Amino acid sequence: MKKPILPQPQFQSHLTQLIFDLEHLRDRDLKGSTPAWLFFDLKDIMHQLESLTSARIEGNRTTIMSVVENTIDGDKATDDESLLELRNIQHAIGFIEDNIANAPIDRAFICEIHKIVVKDLRRDSSKKPGKYRTADVEITKSSHKPPAHVQVPHLMEALVTFIDTPNEPQYDLLKTAIAHHHFTAIHPFDNGNGRTVRLITYAMLTKQGFIDDKGFRLLNPSAIFCMDRQKYYDMLARADKGDEKGTLEWCEYVLSGIKVEIEKIEKLLDASFAKQNIIIPALKLAKEKKQITDIEHEILLIAMDKSPFQVSDIQHLFGKTDSARVAASRAVKKLRDQKFIMVHPNFKLKYVLRFSNNYLLRGVMQQLDVHDLLPIEPTS
Repeated sequence: MKKPILPQPQFQSHLTQLIFDLEHLRDRDLKGSTPAWLFFDLKDIMHQLESLTSARIEGNRTTIMSVVENTIDGDKATDDESLLELRNIQHAIGFIEDNIANAPIDRAFICEIHKIVVKDLRRDSSKKPGKYRTADVEITKSSHKPPAHVQVPHLMEALVTFIDTPNEPQYDLLKTAIAHHHFTAIHPFDNGNGRTVRLITYAMLTKQGFIDDKGFRLLNPSAIFCMDRQKYYDMLARADKGDEKGTLEWCEYVLSGIKVEIEKIEKLLDASFAKQNIIIPALKLAKEKKQITDIEHEILLIAMDKSPFQVSDIQHLFGKTDSARVAASRAVKKLRDQKFIMVHPNFKLKYVLRFSNNYLLRGVMQQLDVHDLLPIEPTS
């Protein structure tokens, strides 16, 4: 295998236009009008979708709604290997977000991601978690033959050097695309390579500023590859040829997907769109299914609009008697216990709406599907 190098697209090419467009999006303030409570719930959902889409590329048949039900039930199904695989990916995302600011994407970082990804699995585990393979392998349904195992350390060292060598910002996404392909071609581990490489892509996009869990930037990069798995494999095969044409086609495929995903997230970061098209319909569905009462529905609408709210903001819903405040306080406590609201981190007696780990999540996922914001069908 050749060492990875940055391609040089022609100035008038579509790929160059994508680079310009994505640089513009990176420079923009993507916070929009989204309040913090909405952003962090959306972040939780993006993490769930990232883990699900990455796992499904490898054949995991867990549905979005299965993940929703498991989340609502409190993440109890620890004996379900399919759900454990998703949880491992979410833990790896957490590891990346906790460490990427101060850590290079080196061998230790990559091996730790692999170790987390395969932890406690039986069917899709690894004989040597966190260590490069010591035997030759073949890739199922691929004509590409990975290099001999004795070459893996040298090839991975070259890849890590490529990733961590400074470059002009406009080459960042080209580097991410090239690194993704080269890792896949090397196939450095005995199992879990696909999940690991997509997490490395997540890490690179985070380090480049396209994902920022504190700066209101969300992205689900595995959705790029999950929407059409066969196209993903076909595009990797084009890049496997090692010629400039195939490499540029692969890069254009990756950057086009990133642009589409960023544009989807921008819609969600518009508070007006999110509230009217996602949150309000989810609240209505929960009320219709009697998961919340009429008065709880009213409280949660107030929570959405005022953000944060306090007991005095909902007291009028319980009448004008002296006992109204007591009744309002009890209603708030019940909603807190059911995880529909949470205490605002900066205000002890103020609350914000939550939907990422309660019955509202069902309606939210349905509405994301209605507006074509899910990477896969919720019941597929």
